[in-house]
Amino acid sequence: MTVEYVLLLFAVFFIGLKVFISAPAKAFKESGPRMGARVEMQLETGGGFQTKGKVQQWGE
Repeated sequence: MTVEYVLLLFAVFFIGLKVFISAPAKAFKESGPRMGARVEMQLETGGGFQTKGKVQQWGE
């Protein structure tokens, strides 16, 4: 009975570890294009940038 419990505990631990490690990687892969588009839009428009808590004024 103890051997089965220990084996089950190890199995659950390793399955949980796999999910814990692979879930953030999957989230970053799926959200990468969306985040890139937001950064690109901010670079084009000059919005969203701050210097020491104040919004930076852009001039040409």
